[in-house]
Amino acid sequence: MPNIQMLYQDGTPAGELSLNDEVFGIEVNESVIHQVIVAHNAAMRHGTQSALTMGEVSGGGIKPWRQKGNGRARQGSTRAPQWRHGGVVFAPKPRDYSKKVNRKVKALAMKSALSMKVQDSELIVLKELNLENGKTKEILKVLENVKADQKSLIVTEEKNELVIRASNNVPTLKTEIAGSVGVYDIVNCNSLVITENAVKKIEEVYSL
Repeated sequence: MPNIQMLYQDGTPAGELSLNDEVFGIEVNESVIHQVIVAHNAAMRHGTQSALTMGEVSGGGIKPWRQKGNGRARQGSTRAPQWRHGGVVFAPKPRDYSKKVNRKVKALAMKSALSMKVQDSELIVLKELNLENGKTKEILKVLENVKADQKSLIVTEEKNELVIRASNNVPTLKTEIAGSVGVYDIVNCNSLVITENAVKKIEEVYSL
């Protein structure tokens, strides 16, 4: 069972925390992490692109000239794709880009991502995280105290309005609650800053 040194938000030691092997100590499976991240990025695509086909553009109901005898190529409609204001060939239409990922694969990817952060020494566990005013300088001071850069993911047990407000002005800093944190956010951050209670909540969910 891996142990990690917990910190207070001023950077001083707060004792050791034993992490669950089933969640934070498994062999990293990069394949499933990749699969889940690809699915995440696919789901982020809006798929709202749309253009009109020849059958959908208005006008062009009459043949522009007779079929033969005028020396020009035959034409059936002025809304054919080669005409100005004509329809689009194989016009793109709204579609769903999302990919299905099995629940067990998602769970394995999450545990692999968390274990990878432990192995790379990018997991920082705080005893607790309390801000007084929700100012940006407060959260930046905490990150400085625990030696985490601004491209970090802060995970709390429950929604903390002051932490969210303090982090909003830092584009590379993200906040999540333990119940909704995703694999992509974990992999994409340089430091995973998480509270002790959030660790316990994650372990409850993924150690089953």
